Amino acid sequence: MEALPWLTRHNGKTVVIKFGGNAMVDEELKAAFAQDVVFLRQAGLRPVVVHGGGPQISAQLARLGLESEFTAGLRVTTPETMDVVRMVLAGQVQRELVNLLNRHGPLAVGMTGEDAHIMAATKRYAQVDGETVDLGRVGEIDSIETGAVRALLDDGRIPVISSIARSADPSEDTGVYNVNADTAAAALAAALGAETLMVLTDVEGLYADWPDSDEVVSELTAAELETLLPELASGMVPKMEGCLHAVRNGVRTARVLDGRVPHSILLEIFTDEGIGTMVVPDKREGEPTP
Repeated sequence: MEALPWLTRHNGKTVVIKFGGNAMVDEELKAAFAQDVVFLRQAGLRPVVVHGGGPQISAQLARLGLESEFTAGLRVTTPETMDVVRMVLAGQVQRELVNLLNRHGPLAVGMTGEDAHIMAATKRYAQVDGETVDLGRVGEIDSIETGAVRALLDDGRIPVISSIARSADPSEDTGVYNVNADTAAAALAAALGAETLMVLTDVEGLYADWPDSDEVVSELTAAELETLLPELASGMVPKMEGCLHAVRNGVRTARVLDGRVPHSILLEIFTDEGIGTMVVPDKREGEPTP
């Protein structure tokens, strides 16, 4: 009965979920995640899944004798590494997730950001100690084309999208970029006008005073988050930047959840207290709280 008002409120709404962390490598958590996403769809919501695959990419690179290198929290992606990224994301991680979802019916359709021009990106550089660092084939979202995703949603399907984007440069016909999945999910949520963005990770949420306290911030506004961003641990920055981008661009709420908790998505959306950190837009005069 606690879920009923939330079911009513979210009926027909689009929810973008970034799949990652422990939930991506633990078999029981993967199965629970798939059940949650199918439940959302059967309950009248329109879920879209965006995923990366950092652990799987690193494992495959190691098997091939290639080194995983990171700068400013982002994977340095050589052309050789990019081939592995595409192979792992589209050929392994996405297929496993699609198959898990389709155990419950002919629901999920796998795509990459390259398909139907869903995601276009430009080259992204990192700043390290005031210096600009070339990350290789790492991209920053330039534009989103939502037509194919909306068509699948209208047909009752669950789009599962790998965070690979085509080049926004028309002269670069075969260029592709590795895009941070948190960033990709946030951009897609904003472009779709989603009700909420949900980011699964390996912590309980945003800690109020880490490492001195493990108290989780249950809710904060975009302005409050913007103030905190410079102090956050590097792993949380793209997640919280994604949440900030989403709520500043029309998404009603953005949430960071502990993917180690089975059925964390349902607990967050359909219970009064929730279990993660929720970011809401800055409140305007006379507006109700989301």
